[in-house]
Amino acid sequence: MDISVQDRDEAAAPARGERLCSRPIDLVYLARFTLGNRALEREVLELFATQAPLYLAQLRTAADDRAWHMAAHTLKGSASAVGAWKAAAAAEAAEACTGADSVARRAAAIARLEPLLAEARSYIHTLFRS
Repeated sequence: MDISVQDRDEAAAPARGERLCSRPIDLVYLARFTLGNRALEREVLELFATQAPLYLAQLRTAADDRAWHMAAHTLKGSASAVGAWKAAAAAEAAEACTGADSVARRAAAIARLEPLLAEARSYIHTLFRS
């Protein structure tokens, strides 16, 4: 997994969470997060790719505000850990979808998260194709 010139240039972007990374995964951030350990990068990315659909399923089946919040919060943390900033932001917005009027907002949050997670997972699989 090589870091492109574009990714290196994006390293100069604003602080975490405000990044304007054009890719689904911020590889520069990930390299810093893993201290450049390529095996760890791969392990973390593969874990995210495996777990993200499970967290999305937990959102779909959340029976109450607590279950919804926990699934959204976990997804936000996982996405942030790998530098999937768009997915992390969508998961953070999903965390706020609680209360009596949340049914439609939750459906919209899932609809926003689903393609972002699919894009991140596809990108991860592309990185490791040999």
